[in-house]
Amino acid sequence: MHSPALAIRRTPLVAVYGTLKRGLRNHHWLTDAEFIGADTLRDVTLYDLGHCPGAKAEPSHGIDVELYRVDAQGLRDLDQLEDYRVRAPHNGTYDRIIHRTTFGPAWLYLYNLDVTGCPAIRTGGWPSTP
Repeated sequence: MHSPALAIRRTPLVAVYGTLKRGLRNHHWLTDAEFIGADTLRDVTLYDLGHCPGAKAEPSHGIDVELYRVDAQGLRDLDQLEDYRVRAPHNGTYDRIIHRTTFGPAWLYLYNLDVTGCPAIRTGGWPSTP
């Protein structure tokens, strides 16, 4: 359980892999965030949910993410967008965990719901490209 204010003390970085990436529909949520760089995570698999991806902690060939430095309000906004519930993280749509990146530890949202029948993306990013 990490409120945004306490979470930012642990790390101000967040790794994004879906609609929050540059050029996609929810990137405006990161308007006040500083872009740090891109990375590839090999222990995360994306699932194409149709309208967005959901990440699971599963091995992959490399999932593309973007890293941003956010403040407490920025993380609070992302928590709202991702339906992360500070007091009951497993009851929301996404859980927020610390994940290792080449830029240091970063918050990463993992999908809590069932992905049965959803196509897995084990390399590259979302939306998947042929």
